[in-house]
Amino acid sequence: MQLLIEFLPIVIFFVAFKIYGMYVATAALMVAMTVQIAVQWLRYRTVSKMLLVSGLLVALFGTATLLLRDPIFIQWKPTIVNWLFAAAFLGSQFIGEKTIIERIMGHAIELPTQLWRQLNIMWTVNFLVLGGANIYVVYNFDEATWVNFKLFGMLGLTLLTAIGQTIWIAARTSGQQQEEG
Repeated sequence: MQLLIEFLPIVIFFVAFKIYGMYVATAALMVAMTVQIAVQWLRYRTVSKMLLVSGLLVALFGTATLLLRDPIFIQWKPTIVNWLFAAAFLGSQFIGEKTIIERIMGHAIELPTQLWRQLNIMWTVNFLVLGGANIYVVYNFDEATWVNFKLFGMLGLTLLTAIGQTIWIAARTSGQQQEEG
C-alpha cells in the first residue's frame, strides 16, 4: 500500500497527460506532490528527505514549465533528482558511519560494512543510469514516449535493480551462513 502511495503522483501525472496534455499533467503532479508531502507530515510529523527534495524540484521545474510553457523543465526533473540521489549515496561512502542504503535497509537485514558499501555503489550507479536514460529519452523521442518511459521504464529499471540487489544479497548472505556453519 505504501508503495502505491509513493508512486501515486507519477500515476496521476501519467493519466493527466494522456487525457489533458503536458501542462495539466504538470500542474496535477505539483498538486499530488504537495498533498503527498502534507499527508506524510500529518501522519508522521516528518517528511522524508527524498520526498522533500523531489517535491521541491517538482515545484521549481513544474513552475518553470507552466510559466514558460516549455515541458523541458519538468522533463529534466527526473534526471536532476536521480543525479542528486546518486551524489548523496556516493557521498555517504565517505561521510558518516553508515551509507544511505544501510540507513534505509539496516533495520531489515544485517550485512558487513563492505557489503553495505558495495550495495550503496549499486544504487549510486542505478541513479546515474536512470538520470542518463531519462535525458536520452527526452532528446531522442517524443513527449508521449517520454511520459511512458517516466512511468514504466524508470519504474521497471528500479525494480530490476531491487530484484538484482535481492539476489546479490541472498548470494552473499547464504555464502556467509555456510562459512559460519
